[in-house]
Amino acid sequence: MNKSEINKYLLAIHAKLENIQVKGEICIYGGTVMCLVFDARPGTKDIDAVFEPPAIIRRIAYQIAEENNLDENWLNDAVKGFVVDHPRQVLLDYPFLKVFYPDPEYLLAMKALSSRFDSADKNDIIYLINRLNIRNTGEVLDILEKYYPRGRIKPVTQFFIEEIFQEM
Repeated sequence: MNKSEINKYLLAIHAKLENIQVKGEICIYGGTVMCLVFDARPGTKDIDAVFEPPAIIRRIAYQIAEENNLDENWLNDAVKGFVVDHPRQVLLDYPFLKVFYPDPEYLLAMKALSSRFDSADKNDIIYLINRLNIRNTGEVLDILEKYYPRGRIKPVTQFFIEEIFQEM
């Protein structure tokens, strides 16, 4: 999904919420933020998000998937296992839908914590490191520990970040 398609589907969620007179909230994460907010990449395969009310927005997402020939998980909340309390900003503010996104620092912490070598995470992390003017691995680890307990941060995460700095 590119930026235009993401906006189209978020607007469709708003329209369906308006039809049933229910207000909703979505906080987007991952590639969607990198594409929609930072213009750091052209698209993403799905929208990782946490949303309220979950059952209603999930049902609406299935309807939009059917109407637009999308994968049924185009909007999913699998990311909720990584989400902790964090600052967020309003991206879109429609009468029946508010869309939020996390601060770049928190997004960096999430992406570093997952440390997926076979994904766009590496490029996203490099983008966020540059955007935040971070100079070394320790600064990234400090940000990680601001949101996640040290025990939850795997050694592979530190190695992944060190490798990124070696390549930069």
